[in-house]
Amino acid sequence: SFSFGKQDSFGPSFQQLEIVPLSSPALLAYLQGRGIDLELAKRECRETRYTHNGKRYFAIAFPNGSGGFEVRNPYFKGCIAPKEISHIRQSGKARTTCYVFEGFMDYLSFLTLRQESCPNYPELDGQDYIVLNSVSNINKALYPLGNYERIHCFFDNDHAGLEALQQIRMEYGRDRYIRDASQIYGGCKD
Repeated sequence: SFSFGKQDSFGPSFQQLEIVPLSSPALLAYLQGRGIDLELAKRECRETRYTHNGKRYFAIAFPNGSGGFEVRNPYFKGCIAPKEISHIRQSGKARTTCYVFEGFMDYLSFLTLRQESCPNYPELDGQDYIVLNSVSNINKALYPLGNYERIHCFFDNDHAGLEALQQIRMEYGRDRYIRDASQIYGGCKD
């Protein structure tokens, strides 16, 4: 049996780790409660099942670029190491635009909203995406962002989000179009 419950604040040591397709009714209900399209979530995410202190847990697992996963359920937010950005590149010709998000829930929310507002052609593949998986990873995103002419930053409306935007602008401000897309949701933190 698996627990959806709260873990200690020291974070888990993941034992008996399994990565499987996202299928848990409790996790799907959690995503649905956050307004995330379930088919998108199943395409973009996996599910992790693991043991911590003798108890079984499960969570949504979002892959990063180094083979690790960002892990989340209603009671826990963490990482299966290594911690890294997620760079989602479209197939075919190289894209000139990249949308950058702080976390994978922001990314999934964007995909859901875009799909809902433009159901016939949501333009989900018109650009590449980078998910920082923490604003502390901004330096890891700077090199791959150098390949894009247009960078749209969907960061939180807080100090950390503003600092991440400023770092990108300091790196590429003269050479590229950099948009602060947080103005779209100006009345909200993220």
